[in-house]
Amino acid sequence: MTRRRPPARRRTRRPGRRRQQRDAQLVVFAVVAAAGIGLVVMVVNWLLAHWWVLVVILVLAALAGAGWFYNRQQRARWEAVRAQGLRYGLPQLDALHHTRFEEAIRELMRRDGCRDAQRVGGRGDLGADVKATDPFGRRWVIQCKHRRNGAQGSAVGTPDLQVLNGTARQVHGADVAVIVTNGRVTGPAVTFAKQQRLHVVDRQTLAVWAAGSRPLWELLRAVPPPRRPSSLS
Repeated sequence: MTRRRPPARRRTRRPGRRRQQRDAQLVVFAVVAAAGIGLVVMVVNWLLAHWWVLVVILVLAALAGAGWFYNRQQRARWEAVRAQGLRYGLPQLDALHHTRFEEAIRELMRRDGCRDAQRVGGRGDLGADVKATDPFGRRWVIQCKHRRNGAQGSAVGTPDLQVLNGTARQVHGADVAVIVTNGRVTGPAVTFAKQQRLHVVDRQTLAVWAAGSRPLWELLRAVPPPRRPSSLS
């Protein structure tokens, strides 16, 4: 009599490594998702209990949006002004009457973004022919010295700068005090200007500025820092 062999036991297959990794990832994802949902619910409940925080956030967002829009508008105005292409050549400036020269300086300041630039020259002007506020909030006081003969005319001397120095800041509240001429400036006057923190725009600097390539504050040294931030900074 032959003995029957017992049936062979089936070997149970263990799950592979890939499946284990997939299951572990699913578990981690579920935990992270649950934690995220819980965090969102907690934040929402906290905001509902502290609604004023949400109001503050909305107000700050509105202010930030308004600031962005204002800066964009300012830049658009700047580009529009620059696109007008106001330019003067030295022969044009030399041929002007001194009052028209002051008006030309005012227009150049407006071209550079000083929307409130005005001519105030005349009797009793106390050393100020043009006043303006630049896009950075700095107050400019400009004294104009026109020479019909240009470089051949009389040079601007120290006495002219002394008048500006005595009134620009104390009387007119200038942040930047400037004397502009289409002529020459004496050496002692330039030295005095440096000592007193005055700015001199001589014939060469005027030619570059009037050509329209750069605003005046980019052509002068040691200009005071901006009073407020701007899209042009």
